[in-house]
Amino acid sequence: MKLQAILISLFIAICMPIMAQYNSFIPFEKQIQKLIFTQQAISQLYVDSVDVKKLTEDAIRGMLNELDPHSTYTPAKDVQALNEPLEGSFDGIGVQFNMNEDTLVVIQPVSGGPSEKAGILAGDMIVAVDDSVIAGIKISREEIMKRLRGPKGSKVELSVKRRGIEGLQKFTVIRDKIPVYTIDAAYMIDATTGYIRINNFGTTTNIEFIKAATTLLASGMEDIVIDLQGNGGGYLQTAVDLSNHFLNNNEMIVYTEGRTIGRQEYRANRGKMHINKIVVLVDGYSASAAEILSGALQDNDRGIIVGRRTFGKGLVQRPVNLPDGSLIRLTIAHYYSPIGRCFQKPYVKGNKQKYELDMLDRLNSGELMHADSIHFPDSLKYTTKGGRIVYGGGGIMPDVYVPLDTTTNNAFHRKLVAKSCITSTALKWIDSNRKALVKAYDVEKFRKARSRQQENKSFEAEDLRSGFERFKQEFVVPQDMIDILMKKTEEAKIEYTDSDLQATLPLVKTQLKALIARDLWSISEYFELINPMNEIYKQGLRALKDEKIFENIQTQ
Repeated sequence: MKLQAILISLFIAICMPIMAQYNSFIPFEKQIQKLIFTQQAISQLYVDSVDVKKLTEDAIRGMLNELDPHSTYTPAKDVQALNEPLEGSFDGIGVQFNMNEDTLVVIQPVSGGPSEKAGILAGDMIVAVDDSVIAGIKISREEIMKRLRGPKGSKVELSVKRRGIEGLQKFTVIRDKIPVYTIDAAYMIDATTGYIRINNFGTTTNIEFIKAATTLLASGMEDIVIDLQGNGGGYLQTAVDLSNHFLNNNEMIVYTEGRTIGRQEYRANRGKMHINKIVVLVDGYSASAAEILSGALQDNDRGIIVGRRTFGKGLVQRPVNLPDGSLIRLTIAHYYSPIGRCFQKPYVKGNKQKYELDMLDRLNSGELMHADSIHFPDSLKYTTKGGRIVYGGGGIMPDVYVPLDTTTNNAFHRKLVAKSCITSTALKWIDSNRKALVKAYDVEKFRKARSRQQENKSFEAEDLRSGFERFKQEFVVPQDMIDILMKKTEEAKIEYTDSDLQATLPLVKTQLKALIARDLWSISEYFELINPMNEIYKQGLRALKDEKIFENIQTQ
């Protein structure tokens, strides 16, 4: 009877709101009875015992799999992990970490977080959590995170190995709320150009963006580069909130419409930020809310889109909470850009595999290397108010197309990344040189200044940048770090030629330097160093200086 109760609850959660609008209850009731009778037959007659919970979840997945690729089911145990990246916080110990071979190495404790308060330092190796050893054994990153996290106020005992100190040190950490930031980087590219990178559209993104943009405006920002490369989206309302900062009052941002959901329009209703030119960077993994923001700026002739055709997700999901804590995300509508474009790429119901291989299809078709390999029918052609031609039906085609760089990002480099050779090289080298680096580049001054900044206390602004600026100008990846990389390449049995190595080395050296910067300062400094190697980023900066590109674009 347990399955029967679940099915009835599922029926109430999903169907009853619909039935309230339509007089078609009986056909739905008969289908629910059919499911219940099937359950009773299995329970009473099937030859073997059955896992009722698994049968129920398989039935739900089976129904959703026959719909679109974005209608999904999440079991109760996974719901929290699904929502954390968007909700802005989680309960834990507050460390950024990476795995150096089979050991957890702290990259940085969260400023003001529970681990920092307990005395955990960057470079510490956590070898045990309570009585469970996590070093030297095969254990997944997810399992480690599960052990480190826990309810706010709960205690966890950490056994830590610290370079230069014999034996293990014991720390008692009291878990607390740990913020999850959705903006990776914000800095001034030059005297008048600011840069902000957004990794997803969560509940705190708008607040983070306002804070970052306000700081950049105070530093002289007139033009902005908004980086949405790899941004898989998030909340529609967050995309609306961000679009609001750039559009004139009452300009359309996006509208949604579905079979049972009427048209709902979202329009700008606040004053704009004082920003002149806007460039948005996108790629094939920029999706959903990232496409809403990009489409709103493109359709209203407010910004230039630079990069490659975006993912193509134009479907709106509504979360449906089930009685056991599990969750259905059900597609209820399409969203449309201001001039009526739907960005959803084609799909076949029930065939998620082909949908998931779309990026491979783009690579095989030549689209990622040649803009003229992309063909849009005339029916998908739209004209903006400024007279520019744009397209719908499969993501956003950028105003400035940037082909995939296959010279430095070659097969050898992809293998180095896949085998984690570059990351593990940086971790190993930093572990031996951390103390000297911290002293040479005044990292402690930076950490104290950042902590005071986050607490809204006075600090020396120079302390936030001076050490990094010297590192940026002076530091050169030493040969002993390259030697470590070559050894790891050999251990990973990665074959390469000398020409492969020479073509890839400039990018690898930049990545290693950027990883050191991330370890010593933050991920913002990482992107500040790595971005000049990114062809989409470089083309975005060129576009800013091209007055012809901005001829029909609104500026302040």
